[in-house]
Amino acid sequence: MQSAWRPDAIDTKVPSVARMYDYLLGGDDNYQSDRDACEELLKQVPSSKTLAVNNRNFLRRVVRLLASEYGIRQFIDHGSGLPTQDNVHQVAQAVDPESRVVYVDNDPIVLAHGRALLDENDRTTVIQADMRDTDGIFDHEETRRLIDFGKPVAALFVSVMHCIPDEDDPAALVRRVAARLAPGSFLVVCQLVSDRPEIRTFVTDFMAQVTHNHWGRVREEHEVATYLDGMEILEPGLVEVSTWRPDNDLAPVQHTDEWIEWGGVARLP
Repeated sequence: MQSAWRPDAIDTKVPSVARMYDYLLGGDDNYQSDRDACEELLKQVPSSKTLAVNNRNFLRRVVRLLASEYGIRQFIDHGSGLPTQDNVHQVAQAVDPESRVVYVDNDPIVLAHGRALLDENDRTTVIQADMRDTDGIFDHEETRRLIDFGKPVAALFVSVMHCIPDEDDPAALVRRVAARLAPGSFLVVCQLVSDRPEIRTFVTDFMAQVTHNHWGRVREEHEVATYLDGMEILEPGLVEVSTWRPDNDLAPVQHTDEWIEWGGVARLP
């Protein structure tokens, strides 16, 4: 059963995952609660800023590759977060201006900022929805306006699956989305993982507490691998994302490995 949870208003005293991520990337669209939560997190997992940058670079590389080498012109970005530099639509439309992008997020601030940014781009939209609500997202009038589900689509779940609790079954979410996509579509999936139980426990408990349970779990690599069972995984496979087809050797390097962003890209037959 898909969750019907929806936020009603912005509570700036409660940290938001999207705004915390914005802060880690050096953005300005965050509040003191988000900054305080990030600084506390960094005391225990100091690689978090580098991890966020590497994850964003991974997203850019994936979108550019899918658009330029595989001809993908349609993208649905689940849990897209706040707009920053080189957003999905900017990367995809640099390859082909006709590329179409649907951003999905449940944070009302993302909706407000996204709509302001995209006001003059009729091939891109942002909808406020819980990323677990596959039917609501795919049947949304804006999604239907932009996406032709008879053609391949890239569905993105980049650094968001750790926000989904076990009871909502993240692997089942990926399967639901895959079932709605045309052959030749792609799924891009990565999430926070750690092989250290104390890190998994600390981050999971800390984030659940500060976000008022709008969080899932830091997992292990073998758990994330099940999300893409039975699909064709593009080379180099499921990896720490900074090593996924890097542009060069100058990307930020994590000096500690208490946790990593781990995943890859799968193609549907």
